[in-house]
Amino acid sequence: MTSTKTTEFSFKVSATDAAARTGMIRTPRGDIRTPAFMPVGTAATVKAMLPEHVKATGADIILGNTYHLMLRPTAERIAKFGGLHKFMRWDGPILTDSGGFQVMSLAQLRKMTEEGVTFQSHIDGSSHFLTPKRSIEIQCMLGSDIQMQLDECPPFPITEETAESSMELSLRWARRSKQAFIDRANPGQALFGIVQGSTFEDLRRRSLDGLAEMDFHGYSIGGLAVGEGQEEMFRVLDFLTPHMPPDNPRYLMGVGKPSDLVGAVARGVDMFDCVLPTRSGRHGQAWTKYGPINIKNAKFVEDESPLDPGSDCPASANYSKAYLNHLFKAGEYLGPMLLTWHNLHYYQQLMDEMREAIAEGQFDTFQQAFHEAQTTRKG
Repeated sequence: MTSTKTTEFSFKVSATDAAARTGMIRTPRGDIRTPAFMPVGTAATVKAMLPEHVKATGADIILGNTYHLMLRPTAERIAKFGGLHKFMRWDGPILTDSGGFQVMSLAQLRKMTEEGVTFQSHIDGSSHFLTPKRSIEIQCMLGSDIQMQLDECPPFPITEETAESSMELSLRWARRSKQAFIDRANPGQALFGIVQGSTFEDLRRRSLDGLAEMDFHGYSIGGLAVGEGQEEMFRVLDFLTPHMPPDNPRYLMGVGKPSDLVGAVARGVDMFDCVLPTRSGRHGQAWTKYGPINIKNAKFVEDESPLDPGSDCPASANYSKAYLNHLFKAGEYLGPMLLTWHNLHYYQQLMDEMREAIAEGQFDTFQQAFHEAQTTRKG
């Protein structure tokens, strides 16, 4: 990661290739090369990884989770310790989500109103009230560099009528989130609005137009990767991204598989996050340029080859598949640690290759080679 420091948040596209683009987001804590993949550090840690190893994979920015951190150890306690960066020993940029998605998917006995959402903690059943203002307060206490408005992430499938009501609520919450951010945020911090509207083009356009009028630092695409499938997700991106402000970062939330990332970059997306590489690593799945492999399969018991002999990642190049197979069979912690390390490195390598291909005007060639390799299924 470059060490250039700035007191402002900014974004500049340096090259485009059709809709795909590469550039740089600048924050007071460092630069973020785009397209960017953000490893997910839900509870102030990227699971099974040391912060310095996360950085060594090539990650410029990580994601923290407002819902989990507000419940444990609490944002107030993290603020007392000097903020999330100091607490978890990560000196690069951090993006925090608003907590809304986890409230909808994890919390118990939640009740939605115009003001916000009341819910019971999935940890101890304690009652909490999350509003747009409170979400921003928490994110400011955490000290995150990029913050998200509070929104409602509706389920899929959903009727157009219900999707419209949800989208309109998210727009009203966006305005309140923006005001809370203006009142509380420090110089250099940024706030992203979240485009909702499920798979309905008219609703997505209305959501985007409403957010653009509020003038956010960046625009997130929420409500995808919730069961609609890749083809439908790409259809939404096809009609949405051409209308998104060209001078602001575009962030597709919660995505995804390597093929999702490549397809979304081809459609003009700049930022991604997903638990997939870390969750897969903990369960024995390795992502490679030839597609995913299950290291627990019997065929790897005597396979002395590493996951990627040409990689500069120690987890990818220095340990045999047979050894990794043994670690998982034996229930050893080192297995998930090594596979998580490998997966995060592969994801960052993929982003680096896409940035280079766009800069050289060779993104179509890259895409073709990527898809051909993914269907080869070596290893």
